[in-house]
Amino acid sequence: MESNRKLNIAFLSTCLPRECGLATFTKDLADAISQIRDFNPPVAVAMNDDETYRYGSRVIAQISQQDQADYRRAALVLNQSNVDLLVIQHEFGIYGGESGEYVLELARRVKMPLIVVFHTVLAQPTPKQRFIVNRLGELSFKVITMAQITVEDLVSIYGIERNKIEMLHHGVPTVLTETRDALKERHGLTGRAILSTFGFLSPGKGIEYAIDALAGVAARHPQVLYRILGKTHPVVKREFGEVYRRKLVDQTSQLHLESNIQFIDKLLTQEEIVQALVLSDIYITPYLGQDQAVSGTLAYGVGYGRVIISTPYRYAKEMLAGGRGLLTDFRDSGALEASILQVLDDPERKMQMEVQTLSLGRTMMWNEVAKQYASLVRKVAGRAQPRTGSAS
Repeated sequence: MESNRKLNIAFLSTCLPRECGLATFTKDLADAISQIRDFNPPVAVAMNDDETYRYGSRVIAQISQQDQADYRRAALVLNQSNVDLLVIQHEFGIYGGESGEYVLELARRVKMPLIVVFHTVLAQPTPKQRFIVNRLGELSFKVITMAQITVEDLVSIYGIERNKIEMLHHGVPTVLTETRDALKERHGLTGRAILSTFGFLSPGKGIEYAIDALAGVAARHPQVLYRILGKTHPVVKREFGEVYRRKLVDQTSQLHLESNIQFIDKLLTQEEIVQALVLSDIYITPYLGQDQAVSGTLAYGVGYGRVIISTPYRYAKEMLAGGRGLLTDFRDSGALEASILQVLDDPERKMQMEVQTLSLGRTMMWNEVAKQYASLVRKVAGRAQPRTGSAS
C-alpha cells in the first residue's frame, strides 16, 4: 500500500470483560497488532448476550445478539468510521437468528473489505450453517482457518474459493515465567508429576474420563496430581448451574482421589494459565467432539512445549502429528491411562516430545502470528476495491 497513513482495522467479536475464549483471542490479536508500526490500535464491535458489559474506549459499537436492527446500526457506524478493513470472528453461537444468520445482515452492508476468521468448521453442517459460511466466503476478500485439515472442507463442503483461504495458527501469548522446577517449588509441588487441563468447564470436555484414568495412574505413581483449572462455562452455568462440576467432584471422592486431583475454580489470568502449563508434565484435552477444528487451550500447550495427550478431534490430530503428542480414543479412560503411564514411565521420550512440540510452538506466539495477519491486511487493503454494501 503506497501510503504513510497507518491502517485502521476493526473486529466483530465478543469482547472482554465478557467471559469468552473468542473475546480473549480478539484482545490478544488486537494487542499484538497494536505493536506493529504501520497499524493504529484496532477497534471493535462487541457482540452482547443477555448481560451488560462495561467496555473500554476501543469498542465503537455494540450488538445485542438477537436484535437484528443492531446489526444494521453497527454497519452504519463502521461505514461512517475510518476503518479500512473489518475482521469478523465467526462462531455460530455468538450471532442471532438461526445458526447465527444475523451476522450476514452486517456483512453485506459494510463498505470496507472483509476478512472472516472461522473458529468452527463443521464436517457435517446443516444447510443453514453451510449457507452462512458460504455467503461469508463470498462477501470476504480472504477467509482464515487455523488448521490445514479444514482448508479442503471450506472448499469441498462450503464452496469457498481456494485462493481466498489462508491457514494461520491460533496465537499464544508470550509470558515470561520461571522454570518448571522453580514453579513447582513455589507452589509446593516439588517431586510431583503434574497433569493439567484448563479452560471453561462443560460436559463436552470429557474430564470425567481423565479422572477415571487417574485411578490407575495414581496406583503406579502415587505422587501424580491432576489440576483442573477454570470456571464453569458461563452459558452452561446459566442454564444448568454447577451440575457438571459437582459430578466431577463427586467422582473424585468416589475414587478416593482427593489427594491426586485439584479443582481450581476461577477465571485464570494469562500469567496464571501459562504458569500452570509450564509447571505441568502433561497437558490433557480429553474432549468429546471430534469435529473441533481449533482449540485455544491445546494451542497454548503446544506453544509452551508441553507433552499433550488428547482425544483425536480434528485440531488435535493435526497439531500432535509427527510425535508431538499422543492421541487416545474418545470416551476411553483405559486408553487415556495407558498413554499417561507411557509418558510418566519414559522420561527420555517425554523430553524428546517436548522438544518436538516446542519447535512448532515457537512459531505460534502472538507476535509472530500477528505479523502474518498484518501482512494479509496490507495485501487486502492495498488491492481490494471499496464495497458498495447492500441493503438486501
